[in-house]
This record gives sequence, structure tokens and C-alpha cells, in this order.
Amino acid sequence: MTRAPLTIPPEVRSRLRRLALRTRRDRGDAGFGMHASRNKGSGIEFSQYRSYEPGDEPRRIDWKLFARSDRFFVREAEQESPVSVWVLIDASASMAQADRARPGWSRLDAAKLIALCIAELATMQGDRFGWITPKQGALGLADPRRGRAQMARMQVDFARLGASGTFADSATLAPLWNRIAARDLVIFLSDCFDEGGIAMIERLARAGREVLSVQMLTAEERDFPFHGGFRFRDPETGEELVTDGAMLRETFLERFAAAREALAARLDAAGIRHAAYVLDQPVDAPLQSFFAAKGRAA
Repeated sequence: MTRAPLTIPPEVRSRLRRLALRTRRDRGDAGFGMHASRNKGSGIEFSQYRSYEPGDEPRRIDWKLFARSDRFFVREAEQESPVSVWVLIDASASMAQADRARPGWSRLDAAKLIALCIAELATMQGDRFGWITPKQGALGLADPRRGRAQMARMQVDFARLGASGTFADSATLAPLWNRIAARDLVIFLSDCFDEGGIAMIERLARAGREVLSVQMLTAEERDFPFHGGFRFRDPETGEELVTDGAMLRETFLERFAAAREALAARLDAAGIRHAAYVLDQPVDAPLQSFFAAKGRAA
């Protein structure tokens, strides 16, 4: 089923302009682009025009084009960057989970919008970005490119992407290892419930890729606001548990907190920066954690 393309809300887009995609290798050199590069006017090639948006630097406005069209356009630069940004989105069945308060907004929907925000940051900085969507028997893959056309392709791909099955097995993941280069930045968006997904990003980290992980959680997992009889079903295995919500609450919250602590320790040991995102939070919250001037991963 194809859904309408997601768009970044204006207030989120405004906050994104205060962020900068950066890796641990960065040294803060001046220049467009997310990594050490030459300053404007030295080796930067014109890529395309786009409409002026609040927050754009006035010096990037093409005044000759304004004189002809009576509209503001800014010039987007294109330059070679030493790395690409990869967004890996878990598309297994558990990513279809949503809260009862907002049944039309799933983990996967939020992951897609976060990915679009990452693409927006990369585009503003002139960096390449691509995406991989692993799930059972399928590995959607778009090689990194720059620009608004790549963002449009992402929106089209994501409109068709649904959550189903289990996480991809090792045979399905095989093309991934040769696609992601040694200095690339990888951002993994997943509920982090599948061992295969965690093993995948651990392997990438061991191979020298810089990996960031965002655990996608529902508000009900955080709060467990259930009362009375409920049937809980695992969307990937089909296993069911029928129980009283209030009786289960304390046990669930304790075990869930312990599982999250164990995951955090495992990611820390692998050198993977990580954050948690809950579906009722602003969609740019994990990016603020990673890429704000003084932000740190959770």
C-alpha cells in the first residue's frame, strides 16, 4: 500500500537549521559540508537552485535570478565529501507498532520522518546520503547521492515501504558490507528488539564505520498504561499473552528498563552512540541529542 509522502513540519525544519551533521573525525574546519573541506570559492561546484527559506544566508541568494523572476532563489553547492551518510531503517513487523492514542503513527512512520530530517541536514550541507531498509527476504537500498532529487526519491521509496516479517538474515544483508565505505556515517533506526539488527551495527562498528543508533519506542512501552484484561501479541512470532494489564505493569516496566540498560551497555562497549526516541516526542529529538552544539547521545 502506497501512502502519501511524508513532509518535514515547518517548526522542525527551523530547528534543523541549528544542527550540523558531524562525526568523531571532524575537527571543526570551516566550510560547507559536514566534514573538513575547502572554503567557498575553492573547488565547490554549483549544483542547483531552490526557493529561499527563512534562515538561509542572504549571501547565497542569486540576485541576478531575482531581478529576472522577482523571486528569491538560493544556490546549492556541491562538493566532494570524504564520507557519505547512510540511514538504515528496520522494516520488520514490530516497527508497525503504534500507540492507541495515535494509531496512524507507527515506529516505522517516525523512523521515515527522522530519516527525511537527516536527508535535509545532509542536503543543506552538501553531503551525500543513502538508505537501506532491511527486513525478511528484502534489502531496499539507495546508493548515496546529493540534492533535492535524492530527497524526492527517498519520499517516493518511503511511501511504498511497509513493515513486515522478521529482521533480515545474514544472506539478505550480504550486499550491505561492501556498500558502506570505511569512513561513512551510519544511523540505525530500529526498536532494537532483534538480535540480528544489533549484531549488524556491531559488525559495522568493528569494521571502522561510525554508527549511531536510535531506539524507536512507543509511549505505551514507556508508561504501560494498561488496565483490565489484555491480549498482547508479538507481531513477528505471533506469540500471545493474555493477562491483566495492571498486574503486569510493575514487572513489565522493571524488565523493560533492565533490557534497555543491557542494550545501552552493549552499544557503549561497541563504541556506538545511541539515543532513545518515543513516539510522542518531537521527531527531531534524537538528532538534537547527536548533533546540537553541546548535544550528547543518551
